[in-house]
This record gives sequence, structure tokens and C-alpha cells, in this order.
Amino acid sequence: MLDIDDELAGVISAIDSAVPPTPPAVGDWKARRATIDALFDGLSISAARHDEIERVDFAVSSADGCAVPLRLYKPATVPNVLVVYVHGGGLIAGNIDLYDHVCRRYAAEAGVAVVAVDYRLAPESRFPAAVEDCVAAAEWTIAHARERVPGARVAIMGDSAGGGLAAAAALTCRDREIGPLAAQILIYPMLDDRTAHADPRVEPFLTWSVADNITGWQAYLGEMYGSGDLPASASVARARSLEDLPSAYLEVGQLDLFCAEAVTYATRLMEHGVPVQLSVRPGVSHNFDQFAPEALVARDAFADRVTFLRRL
Repeated sequence: MLDIDDELAGVISAIDSAVPPTPPAVGDWKARRATIDALFDGLSISAARHDEIERVDFAVSSADGCAVPLRLYKPATVPNVLVVYVHGGGLIAGNIDLYDHVCRRYAAEAGVAVVAVDYRLAPESRFPAAVEDCVAAAEWTIAHARERVPGARVAIMGDSAGGGLAAAAALTCRDREIGPLAAQILIYPMLDDRTAHADPRVEPFLTWSVADNITGWQAYLGEMYGSGDLPASASVARARSLEDLPSAYLEVGQLDLFCAEAVTYATRLMEHGVPVQLSVRPGVSHNFDQFAPEALVARDAFADRVTFLRRL
């Protein structure tokens, strides 16, 4: 029988009591953006700061000439790995300020440099804006890695929508021969625009619902939503070939709407010869580590990610 982790249950109940009792209608991205940003703002305020990490803001140009804000986090020691980090938010919310504590923590505890991407959000900027912004960040980081951190390897990482964009950016970099990328770290990633139903056994535990998912994908894809011939850079689950992609770390909770699509993607990566580390965590829902960072399951998850980064 499926049930939520005991440490996570109380936190989720508290969060549920703080959000509007009636979920917004499908398509209401404004209400969802407001809720997500307010929630993550509260989480960032209560998080450990790691003020010892140096931070530098700058920008690069995306494919269409738009300036993409980036933020570089540098640990005290010379890093061996540079991580391009793509924040979550369902493609419609979030920004690098709300993920400042997340990037600082990876820099401090994994000893990696982090380049956070403030990609454009939907629906104001639809596909391919966000993925092109992530590709531009990856290309800049790869090009400048040797001059700024000699010998460092470059990986791309993201959670939720950011995990899907990180996977799409890795695919695009492969197709455009931009590289090398050492790895893709995909944390409960949003990979498949066709996910529009939930397992009834899991539905009571969802913190990102089917209605949320449809809204995010519709906002991002616009008139392309529901099309049968989407490019893989829009939704990586549509990719025909996953060969020659960088090694992958995929992690998802068993009570997450994205569980099946993440496992399917990991399986397909393995079938195409890509080294994969897959972790399906029982008893946890979407964003579990953000909501309850001190829970044992969240600390174990973060430790596994740090170990993977350190081994690159």
C-alpha cells in the first residue's frame, strides 16, 4: 500500500493549509505562478544561507539575441566541476533569486561551481525560449570552463521543469555538437507533455497535479500543445534517439506525477547505451527535498546527488 513518508506528511499538510483551498482552473497560470513564487520565497527565507559562497551576476545572449541572466556561485576551494543549474517552477514560475539557497548549498557541500540560469518563463515566452536560454548557458560554461577553472568538467542539472529543460538542453547540445557535457542530473524532471492522468493510488499525495501539469505545458507550448510531432527539444520524451547523451542521474519520488515518465526515460537512456543512476524514492512526492530539507529521506537524496557530482 502506498503511503507518504512520516516526516514529510506533516510538512505537506502545513503547506496545503497555506495555499488556496480551491485549486485554480486549468490554464490559470497567473494564480499558479503567484502561489509557487510565494511558497518558494518562504522556503528560501528559512533555508541555510551559506554566505561564504562568492556570487557573481552576468548575462549571455540566447539564440534570438535575448540577454539571459546568469549567476555564478564559487566555492572557497577550486572546483573540479561546473554545474549549470536550471530551476523548477512548472515552466511558468520561479527565478534564480528563489533558488539562491539551493545553488549555494550545492556549491558549499559538493564543492562545485554553479551557474544558475534565469531562463524566460511561459506563457510570455513560449518554446523554444527557455531551452535556448539553457543551451546558451551551457555553451558559455563549456567555452569558459578551461580559462576560469582549468581541468573542470561541465554538467547540467535541474529539478522539476528545470530537470526537463536540462535534459532538453543536453539533447540540443548533442545535436549541435556543443560539448562536452560530463553529465545530466535530473531531479524529479518534467519530461513528457503527454502526462495528463495520474495513478488513482498516487493522486491523493500529489503536490504537482494533473491540472498543474496541463497548465504548465499549455503555457509553454501554446498551439503546439497536444501535437503529435513535437520536436524532442520541446519534450524530451518524444526523442527518437538518446544515443551519445551524457551520463545521467535521475531521481523521482514514487508519489510524484512524474514517476512513470522519469523511469521510462531512464530506461530508454540505458537502452541507448547511456550510463544511468536511477533512484525512485518510496513515500515521497514532488519537491519533497524543498518542502522538508531536514527529513531523513531528503538528506539521503541530497547526499546521493553530492556523491554523484563529486565523482564526475
